[in-house]
Amino acid sequence: MDGETEGRKRIRVLVGGVFDLLHVGHIHFLSQAKALGDELVVIVAHDETVRKRKRRDPVNTAEDRAELLRALKMVDEVYIGSPGGIDYELVRRIDPDIIAIGPDQDFNCERLRDALRNHGIEAEVIRIPYLYRSDRAKTSKIIQRIVEAYCD
Repeated sequence: MDGETEGRKRIRVLVGGVFDLLHVGHIHFLSQAKALGDELVVIVAHDETVRKRKRRDPVNTAEDRAELLRALKMVDEVYIGSPGGIDYELVRRIDPDIIAIGPDQDFNCERLRDALRNHGIEAEVIRIPYLYRSDRAKTSKIIQRIVEAYCD
């Protein structure tokens, strides 16, 4: 159907993130993002990006995180990002209509929208709200609970 659904353009939603230790918060985020359109594309953070932004090694490699995401029914495509910041060339190739930002991602939506426009990307930027307990559904909190419970 050439990118159209029943006479209308298919809406492509793009999200990015680490997605290490996949948990219920990720599922809520991905489900909400998918509900914004017809296709959900995920860019998984490169291992070097995780080290730089989180100041820790990822528990799972980018390849493993991507494979887990590909297994989720709401995810249509998965890419591994480049080391460093946003790979605007990859975003341009994906050509999203909407970029959904997670509730705990430290992006300013307006500044991101402006940066995208400066790179010729006309996507709408939407922040997804928390719909789950942020004190439990965060990878850092899960790691902390594991260390406290099993590393005496």
